[in-house]
Amino acid sequence: MKFIIVGKNIEVTEGLRAAVEDKIGKLEKYFTAETEVHVTLSVEKDRQKIEVTIPVKGNIIRSEQVSSDMYVSIDLVEEIIERQLKKYKNKLIDKKQASSNFRQEFIEKDYMDDEEVQILRTKKFDIKPMYPEDACVQMELLGHSFYVFCNAETDQVNVVYKRKGNTYGLIEPEV
Repeated sequence: MKFIIVGKNIEVTEGLRAAVEDKIGKLEKYFTAETEVHVTLSVEKDRQKIEVTIPVKGNIIRSEQVSSDMYVSIDLVEEIIERQLKKYKNKLIDKKQASSNFRQEFIEKDYMDDEEVQILRTKKFDIKPMYPEDACVQMELLGHSFYVFCNAETDQVNVVYKRKGNTYGLIEPEV
């Protein structure tokens, strides 16, 4: 694997470079030697963030982790990517063009799909016409992170959702 490591608001020291190459290098068992791994280390206040992007033909394998310690973030991101690879292996390899980036052993090995998507519950409710601001209030009263409603202005189904920083977003269908 070829590592491309850059830092934003942080100097990429030899220790950090070694930690990234050592930890993410464990993923080498899945990829060919020519596979590029793009790593961005960044610091914002006390948030230590690592973003890892591995382009493979037709897909991008990506994870980003944040913690108060860069070395913890590095450990977390490696675990997440390995889990993603095992979970989506069949979907990645089904597109035959993508398999050229992966080692033959990885392609041939079967992994348990222990995190298969399962819908466990279906909920039905009346959608009442309301304004987006009212939907935000209703969402807060219910303690949910999103709320589906019929927009009284457009008469279409919309979704409001809670964003970081106590702000809200609105999802509207394109017409």
